[in-house]
Amino acid sequence: MTAHPPRSRVRSERLETRVTADQKNLIEHAAALQGRTVTDFVLTSVQEAARRAIEEHQRFDLSVRDSRAFVNALVNPKPVNDRLRDTVRRYRQATGT
Repeated sequence: MTAHPPRSRVRSERLETRVTADQKNLIEHAAALQGRTVTDFVLTSVQEAARRAIEEHQRFDLSVRDSRAFVNALVNPKPVNDRLRDTVRRYRQATGT
């Protein structure tokens, strides 16, 4: 019986790109310096760049003004009012908590 690698490791999709001769030489040189194939070098580099792009997009960045307002709201919360009490009461009734 032949073991199959996990699906995520099976390379069934293809990416193609056109590069200049200078770009190709640069990539080949970098891959050779790391003792890797061009394919491995490109895939690893692109995956790292993709992960960084996703992290940067998902990170919650606040301006200095926004940061101060946020901290101020935590340190000096507004007093509980009737509207909030009513909302909590309705939530507890709806959820049974």
